[in-house]
Parts: sequence; structure tokens; C-alpha cells
Amino acid sequence: RVEWHYIAPGKPMQNGFIESFNGRLRDELLNETLFTSLAQARVAIALWRADYNTARPHSQIAWQTPAEFASTFNPRRSLA
Repeated sequence: RVEWHYIAPGKPMQNGFIESFNGRLRDELLNETLFTSLAQARVAIALWRADYNTARPHSQIAWQTPAEFASTFNPRRSLA
């Protein structure tokens, strides 16, 4: 379960990793695609998200994909 919290208005770096994700989604898909229907947008976003989570290694998680990292993540282990 993801815990919901608000950030202060005008303070995007309080939630930097989400802002980075949103920017990447916008730059790579949303700004490049003219969707003709909500259904088309949902399919395209689902495909982009699957690629982002299963095919792309991320530097912040030791060049693993998010799916690889999630499968081995132990929340009791220190990330530092």
C-alpha cells in the first residue's frame, strides 16, 4: 500500500522522484502523442509503464529495472 501525502504548493522537490517520473512520462509519451480516445491513451500509457518498469535499468537502483529491484527489495535492509 502506498501512503498518500501532499507536498507544499510550488515545492516539487519535496517529491522529486515522482516529479522526475511525471516529467519523463510527459516528455517521452504525452507530448509526443495525439490520442484520439481515452482508450488509446490508456493502452499507450500501460505499454509505456510496462517498458519503464521491466525493460529499463535505473541508475538509482544499481542499474536494475524497477521490477527486478521490487522482487529483491527487503524493506528492513538499509539502502544507504
